[in-house]
This record gives sequence, C-alpha cells and structure tokens, in this order.
Amino acid sequence: MPSRTDSPLQVAIIGAGLGGLAAAVSLRRQGHNVTVYERYDFAGEVGASLSAASNGSRFLEEWGVDVKAAKPVILKQLIMHDWSDGKVQSTYPLGDYKSKFGTDYNNFHRIDIHKQLLKSAFEEEGEGPQCVLEVKCKAIDVNPEEGLIRFENGSQASADLIVAADGIRSLVRENMGITPNFTMSTSCCYRCIISADKLRSLELEDYISNEAIEYWGGFGINKIVMSPCSNGEVVSCYCFYPASYNNLRDDGWNISASPQQLVDTFPDLDPRMRKLMLNADDIKMWRLYRHDPYPYWVKGKVCLLGDAAHPMMPDQSQGSCMAFEDAGAIGLVFNKDFRKNYGVAEGLSLYEKLRKPRASRVQEASFRAREDLSERIGWSFSSDRPGKLTIEEVCGYNMREHLAQLVEEAVQPGSA
Repeated sequence: MPSRTDSPLQVAIIGAGLGGLAAAVSLRRQGHNVTVYERYDFAGEVGASLSAASNGSRFLEEWGVDVKAAKPVILKQLIMHDWSDGKVQSTYPLGDYKSKFGTDYNNFHRIDIHKQLLKSAFEEEGEGPQCVLEVKCKAIDVNPEEGLIRFENGSQASADLIVAADGIRSLVRENMGITPNFTMSTSCCYRCIISADKLRSLELEDYISNEAIEYWGGFGINKIVMSPCSNGEVVSCYCFYPASYNNLRDDGWNISASPQQLVDTFPDLDPRMRKLMLNADDIKMWRLYRHDPYPYWVKGKVCLLGDAAHPMMPDQSQGSCMAFEDAGAIGLVFNKDFRKNYGVAEGLSLYEKLRKPRASRVQEASFRAREDLSERIGWSFSSDRPGKLTIEEVCGYNMREHLAQLVEEAVQPGSA
C-alpha cells in the first residue's frame, strides 16, 4: 500500500476509440495520469450514428464533455413503417427523457462525439491532468501481472492500471488468457448516411424532421433503422439482411459497397426508402458476430472495456452506452480517494462485479432483439414476458448506489 492515500495512478489505455477516450476522460477527472496508446497514426472514427440514451449521456455530461458541440439530435419518438409501402403503422412517443432519467436521449454521429471526447481528454481545460496520446503504438504483448506493455515499434510502457479498449478483436484479451467463443451471425448489415440537402431534393425531408428512430421490418432478419444526427444535417441508416444473401465473410465493418448493391438487397422495400438508398453516401457492409460472455474481464493490473469486454449486436443501440458505462465505472471505482478503502486489485474486482452482470444482460438482450423488435428497449415491456430488458431498467440504473452496495458487501465479515 502506498504511503500517500491520494497518490494518482499511472494509467495506460490501449485504444483511442470511443470507449478508450471515455475511460481517459473519466480517469482524468479523478486526477490520474493517463496515457492513451493508439495503433494508428491518428485515432479517427468512422461510421454512422450512435444512440446515447440517458444511461450513456449521463456520464458525458458528468465528465464535462461538450455534448452540444457534438451536434446531437434529441430523439422524441419511435416510428414503425410498413415494409413494402412505408405507411406508418405505429408511433411510440419516448416522452421527456430528461425529466424521467436526468438526461436527453441523444443521437450523435460517431465522428462528432469522438471529436469532443478527444478535446476533453487531451486539451488543458477541465479537471485533472491533461492526458497524453501516443500514436503508432500497436500493443503486441501485455503482461497483466507486471503491468507491462510491449509495442510493435520496439518501445515499452508500464502502468499501475491498464485499460484494454482495443475492440472486438482485442489482442490484450488474448494475453489475459481469454479465448472468445463466437459464431458468425445469420445477419449482416449495411450502414450508410445521406445529407439533409439531398433528402430535401428527393422530397424525403420528413426523415429529417421526425426526431425519431424509424423502423421497417424487425420481425425476422430484415430490418431498416433510420435516425437523424449532426443537428439534423445527416440521416443515418442501418440495414440488416440475411448473411446467406451474399455470404459476406470479410471481417470488419468498413467494407465499401455501392448504392445499387444496397438497394438490390431489399427488392420489395418501401419505394421511398429505396430512393434514399440509391442516393446514399459512405455505404459500408458489416459482418456481424455473436460472442458468448467472457469468463472474466480482469487479470492482474488489466481490465477489459467496451467491445473488448462485451461485443454485442447493435439492435439495442447500447454498444456505445455500455462502453460509456464501463468508463464511468472505472472512474467511480478509482475515484480520488479510492486508496482509503481498497487497492488496485480490489478495485478491479469491484469493476468486474459492477459491470459484467449488467453488460452481459444487455448483450444477451441485443441478441434477442436482432430478429424480434419487441425485445428492443423502448418497444419492450416486462409485462409481455417476465425478464425482458426495459428502458426503465437501462436508463433508470444508479451506478453509484450499486457500487456502494458492492463496497459494503466486500467489507462485511465473512464476505467473499
């Protein structure tokens, strides 16, 4: 145990995606010295929109991230369309998330929120020492017990705490002795974006102004999910289809495709949506996988975070939120005064107990929602089927209370 109870940790974060940067900001706010190691020359984000319901947006606000500068669209409703003609079948108002859960239901473009997390981590403004970014540092070996990292460029680093935010194909996870059990999903997905100006020229401007997540299909593999982001300047689509259609086997989520490929995949779809597809930009194919929960997330001085810890289907719109929750948890566990109550090893144990059961439950619910929209939080009600994941369970969650309970249990006589 260090002689000073307030000594900051030397933290290494592997990966500068959304989860890694969120962890950097969270730990910076607690006064720790954080270095983020990124394998590429610069950690740019790609992709379309991401939903940050209140359980994710809550932490962004707490960390002082400039949410407004990330140009969110505040989502107000869910809309279900008929697959073939596009007529609205049902509308579900989301209500006032801010009054109910404390923060708005924000829909961001990934690039916009990534930029703001970069600023929060590496600019001087804000509480805590400025984080350090080291690029072209691809981790090739991690010793969890010693807290040592070896990089492809020949350099090495050591840390009191290593946060592995290196994604679904995490190398650090392998170094921790975890072999993922995963299978190819029966589903693949296209993602694309289209500008508001294009939509207006196509007489599809209602897709901008609805402030909604809009659905076609969803009961079976085929499903279209559309939502606006970037202050309504962009509309983003995720288009799910059977993997058997083109037998896509290439890994990753950045495989280019043409508008014609996209529209040909859905021949009987609503003509208005097909018009959008033929004029869409940045069309990419994405091979989906189903990962079983991993046996543990922590070893020695290392913990997993985000997709490295709990890859999930996108159908609950909770992948980024779970990464933000992980980052929030790591900051709450390793708060400024944590050493007065426990050491790093005990803290990591608390982190796993705090996060693994909840993230695994959301992960499992995302698998169910892949082909059953009634499992989607927002449409889902526990009265339909006991045990269903609901928006109240997800957004009404109080992590601080949960952590306090775990800490109390850990100090009880005879506790495990």
